[in-house]
Amino acid sequence: MENQNLFKWKHYQPDIISLTVRWCLRYNPSFRDLVEMMEERGLSMAHTTIMRWVHQYGSELEERVRRHLKSTNDSWRVDETYIKVKGQ
Repeated sequence: MENQNLFKWKHYQPDIISLTVRWCLRYNPSFRDLVEMMEERGLSMAHTTIMRWVHQYGSELEERVRRHLKSTNDSWRVDETYIKVKGQ
């Protein structure tokens, strides 16, 4: 599916929609925080609009991005850290 067809008939530009959905999926801010971030950039939209975009385009954008990510193995390490609290 081409980018233009994915966002056909939408009021906002495809770049704005994909950027907003990407921020929502990557950084997990609230929809109202995203509205505030867009207002700082001169765009006015409702939080419900962003919510609909995430529901409508989230899985499609994730699928497109996942193809370009490097595969990782399931192994990971955690360093142990000890903290003294009241001498213990």
